[in-house]
Amino acid sequence: MDFIDLKSQYRALRAGINTRIQAVLDHGQYILGPEVTELEQRLARYVNSAHCISVASGTDALLIALMALGIGKGDEVITSPFTFVATAEVIALVGAKPVFVDIEPDTANLDAALLEQAITPHTRAIMPVSLYGQPCDMDEISAIAARHGNIVVIEDAAQSFGALYHGRRSGALSGIGCTSFFPSKPLGCYGDGGAIFTDDAEIAKACTEIRVHGQSARYLHTRIGIGGRMDTLQCAILLAKMARFDWEVSRRIELGRIYAERIAASGARAGLLAVRPGRTSVYAQYTVMVDDRDGVQERMRAAGVPTAVHYPRPLHQQPAYQGLCDAKPMPVSELLARQVISLPMSADLTESHVDAVVKALAAATRG
Repeated sequence: MDFIDLKSQYRALRAGINTRIQAVLDHGQYILGPEVTELEQRLARYVNSAHCISVASGTDALLIALMALGIGKGDEVITSPFTFVATAEVIALVGAKPVFVDIEPDTANLDAALLEQAITPHTRAIMPVSLYGQPCDMDEISAIAARHGNIVVIEDAAQSFGALYHGRRSGALSGIGCTSFFPSKPLGCYGDGGAIFTDDAEIAKACTEIRVHGQSARYLHTRIGIGGRMDTLQCAILLAKMARFDWEVSRRIELGRIYAERIAASGARAGLLAVRPGRTSVYAQYTVMVDDRDGVQERMRAAGVPTAVHYPRPLHQQPAYQGLCDAKPMPVSELLARQVISLPMSADLTESHVDAVVKALAAATRG
């Protein structure tokens, strides 16, 4: 059993993927070829955003968004300490200060109730992370930002592309949305890739220029930029994958429901994360909480079931961030970092696979 089964997905989409790749090989426009524009238009329609800017990775999406807003030295950006390091990394890279706010114990997403006490006159942005595939409480976060003036909300939707929040798609829930197309993500390419979504034409223009070294016309550089373009081949692969993406999203939601029901019925000593009313999760990871995680992982490994941990150490405790952020305890993040364990999840997972995983989990948590 694979932790993430990309081989079955490829077999199902082989003809379309190969045709798309061959088209790129035939026309030879490997950078900013026609598939780039086609994908951007397709993704913008999918999330109902005025603009989509494809970029080289989810990390670059976040970095370019911050650069487009002019965020830098002396500014503060509020985010979650319980996420992949890229979220805070890009804040540090532009010279701003990451300010961490603890998470909700039942969703692992940023706790909006704790936000206002973290806002200062230096706060320029809030970057909530839609962790494990479920959007944060984006309406409340946006309302708080609006009450405090010129604060932009940037959704880190790297794990939640395809999820819904009260009928709206993740990625288009705030002023700027950023996502990742890393291979293991709900919509993944065969390398790195990402995208930025916004309804603001000026922000879109800035992002488009920044991704190509700040270039507004050929060899005319009007702002500082990076080499952040998404390869044409990766765009072609995503266009082929969009053919069954709606089915994959529905299947992930169904598998999440099946996992929850069968874990509850199994007697496994594992806590489940909640999906809040009005939201869906696309389960970039299906994550539960256990005691004695190392022992549980070892027993599941012996039973032939792979697991992973996302994430074992919150960012405020990472060595690189000592001195960059305030050394405040984040008790919920610290607790979940000791307890979370992710189970196999992909759209091609079968119910018999789920049964095998749940059986191993129940046995492993009972020791």
